[in-house]
Amino acid sequence: QVQFVESGGGLVQPGGSLRLSCATSTNLFSFSNMGWYRQAPGKQREPVARIRSGGSAIYADSVKGRFIISRDNAKNTVYLQMNSLKPEDTAVYYCNKLTSVLTPMSDVWGQGTQVTVSS
Repeated sequence: QVQFVESGGGLVQPGGSLRLSCATSTNLFSFSNMGWYRQAPGKQREPVARIRSGGSAIYADSVKGRFIISRDNAKNTVYLQMNSLKPEDTAVYYCNKLTSVLTPMSDVWGQGTQVTVSS
């Protein structure tokens, strides 16, 4: 069973930055599509940024121009650089391996990492 370990969250002021990391045990990571999702209190989990095995990325409209997803295939790790953070970015952030149509492949999610944007 694939495992995901997210880290890097914390409390940050509006306008600040954080870099999240997700280490995964998935085999053939370099051939895997990966994604970051978030879930705010009382809301459904939503996709934030997704990256294909080839490196192309897509973003939710709400984070375009502010967040950057990247990957290090040698470390089986996917990153999310978050800049110009807003209070509405507050959520628990998760990663997952994605299918060919960029939907979550695993029903089992990691513990996530909490991001709180507040002054």
